[in-house]
Amino acid sequence: MRSVKRCSLASFGEVFYRFAMRGRQRVASREQMLGHDKDENLASVRLPNVKPSWQRSLRHVAVASLSSFLYGYHIGVVNETLESISIDLGFSGNTMAEGLVVSICLGGAFVGSMFSGWIADGVGRKRSFQLCALPMIIGAGMSATSKSLWGMLLGRLFVGTGMGLGPPVVALYVAEVSPPAVRGAFGGLTQIATCLGLMGSLFIGIPAKEIVGWWRICFWVSIIPATMLAIFMEICAESPHWLFKSGRTIEAEAEFEKLLGGVHVKPAMTELSKSDRGDGTDSVKLSELICGRHFRVLFIGSTLFALQQLSGINAVFYFSSTVFESFGVPSDIANTCVGICNLLGSIIAMILMDKLGRKVLLLGSFLGMGLSMGLQVIAASSFASGFGAMYLSVGGMLLFVLSFALGAGPVPCLIISEILPGNIRAKAMAICLAVHWVINFFVGLFFLRMLEIIGAQLLYSSFGIFCLIAVIFVKKYILETKGKSLQEIEIALLAQEAT
Repeated sequence: MRSVKRCSLASFGEVFYRFAMRGRQRVASREQMLGHDKDENLASVRLPNVKPSWQRSLRHVAVASLSSFLYGYHIGVVNETLESISIDLGFSGNTMAEGLVVSICLGGAFVGSMFSGWIADGVGRKRSFQLCALPMIIGAGMSATSKSLWGMLLGRLFVGTGMGLGPPVVALYVAEVSPPAVRGAFGGLTQIATCLGLMGSLFIGIPAKEIVGWWRICFWVSIIPATMLAIFMEICAESPHWLFKSGRTIEAEAEFEKLLGGVHVKPAMTELSKSDRGDGTDSVKLSELICGRHFRVLFIGSTLFALQQLSGINAVFYFSSTVFESFGVPSDIANTCVGICNLLGSIIAMILMDKLGRKVLLLGSFLGMGLSMGLQVIAASSFASGFGAMYLSVGGMLLFVLSFALGAGPVPCLIISEILPGNIRAKAMAICLAVHWVINFFVGLFFLRMLEIIGAQLLYSSFGIFCLIAVIFVKKYILETKGKSLQEIEIALLAQEAT
């Protein structure tokens, strides 16, 4: 009997133990499942706060910056070589012809800029870069082989069309592929590329006065980066904004994954859909941009570019050698200093763009440029003579270039591409930059003649006044955009217009 009781008790204990353990396993598995769900929920909460990696989009922006490099190169390529070109092609001493060689590419740039918005919306940002490279290759070859003034002018005109197409497309591309936290720095990177192109053209042009025909080499060299731009852009990402606006949502998601990483695709697409509805690229007419509800942002963009050019910056870049030589400063030393100041300012701007903000840099930049032109006016007056005038003029010019590179150079293209609504961004950018090229053209064409007619003192005073007008304009009209997505900026501008 005792053995039977022991067996029954043992059996009962084993059954109870198994039942208890089974319940405990159920409880444990339920807790594990709840814990797993909790972790997933926490992860989903945390993911949006993780910033996209800037390394993914950097290589795409770097390739696009070759367009900015070419822009800087072709602006500066005639600085050191203009005298040699004029002697070889038979127009030496004709200041109007020399001004035309400098400015004709700006006329071509106006044409390229006017069509850039429709090209960028029609074939996409990638193909636009490749179309930008083509006339630069053809035009550089024509300039390098020209035997007359007309051949040089035709080559420079071709180069100009590529120069006009490049800046608006690179501004669009950087704004649309960059994470908001580093968009300012990437915009600064394109300005650094412009500086490197300008410095490269100045350094390559140094032997032009000693070596006959060296100026032809200077034009041939520019074909290399133009070819690189056309080839490497083939493997770069297309703008997800353009793809989405064209109704190619799946491709836009794939490009976002390439640029930002898989975990950021859904938030990026959700935010993109808040403003861009995939309603086609031809929905906005030119008349609506000029006279309609978008006139205000177009006015801000066009005026900012106009003031940038009326500050006199490109007169400095085009004719710095002539101005420095008038004070007995060797052009190679002067141009090296100009290039270093431009590059240094651009690097500082890239670092500060997403910390201090766009507006602060613009205000400080235009103020510094106005002060620099004041030094130029004093140097050209009777109060300064000899070495004093030289130090004031050279120092003022270098300070002017440094101040420009800190804000007035890199910020306008970036901030305008940020404040323009997505459905008009490409076309409105084209119009704003067309204004830029028109004023750039006339400054380059008439600077030397105006210097002869009204003198340096009055001319530099005019540039300084425009710098001060720019300070007032920026203070009143420019919205700070640092750290904001393009959609957040668009909503903020709509709210500002409503008040």
